[in-house]
Amino acid sequence: MILNVAQGTHAVSTDPEAVITTVLGSCVAACLFDAGAGLGGMNHFLLPESTAHSSRNVIYGAQAMELLINDMMKKGAHKERMRAKLFGGARMVDGLSDIGAANAAFALQFLEDEGIPCIAASLGGKNARRLRFWPTTGRATQKCFATTAPAVARPAPAPVYTFQFTQF
Repeated sequence: MILNVAQGTHAVSTDPEAVITTVLGSCVAACLFDAGAGLGGMNHFLLPESTAHSSRNVIYGAQAMELLINDMMKKGAHKERMRAKLFGGARMVDGLSDIGAANAAFALQFLEDEGIPCIAASLGGKNARRLRFWPTTGRATQKCFATTAPAVARPAPAPVYTFQFTQF
């Protein structure tokens, strides 16, 4: 069974045949598993936290992490046995803010604060990733793709015109 995780969603499974997948750029996916309970899950978040210009429809990092952890615990996971693997956080377009780095830093700090060890991570870089995660064992694979997005040029400053006035 293949479970696809889109931005702002998550999936949890106890099925040994399940594979959870997603595609990441600057987003981060946290893959959490509890091998003792034989279950795990993945989330996919776009932004670490809300900003004044953020959409109301986006699930932010803290919400995504809490939803994933709580759903796993409802299915029998124990937080003290959870282990994490993190993926994504690429800088997809040069010249724009590095939201990928902010996502990665948030995810690492959240796991540290919650006492969940991050046992593997593939964060940063400039490439998109296709991720596959087997939730009952914690196995994960990724395939990186070169990006073709051009660098974003900052607009040239507006010219400054000076005028000389002559009195008649």
